[in-house]
Amino acid sequence: QIPVLQTNNGPGLTGLMTIAAHLVRQARKDQLLGSTAEEKAVVQQWLEYRVTRVNGGSSKEDTRTILKDLNMHLEDKVYLAGNIFTLADILMYYGLHHIMVDLTVQEKEKYVNVSRWFNHIQHYPGVRQHLSNVVFIKNRLYTNAH
Repeated sequence: QIPVLQTNNGPGLTGLMTIAAHLVRQARKDQLLGSTAEEKAVVQQWLEYRVTRVNGGSSKEDTRTILKDLNMHLEDKVYLAGNIFTLADILMYYGLHHIMVDLTVQEKEKYVNVSRWFNHIQHYPGVRQHLSNVVFIKNRLYTNAH
């Protein structure tokens, strides 16, 4: 199912990324698409990843690969495009929500960078909207003390 946006002037727009980028420009929030050429390319890359891998991935193995990829990428970054919040973060959050809701505590700890990023994005003003809050345990369940 491919989203379609019917506009008042001209033909409708088709595709998640096309519609999202159009709405970002309409809202005059161009910084969400990246500021520099490199940031714009990275945002575009993650938007493509969202459509081709996250939307397409349905098996447990696909999900594991996606979480592993993201976990490695986010190891030294706050957001997908580095240090700026972009459309890539918003759309990836929406694409991953159903996966994150179903992860066990141990899985969330295994993908600690994804968990940190996801928790940060879900608390970003205006992002979560109608989606449920995904709970992340702040302290370790087990201690080394005997």
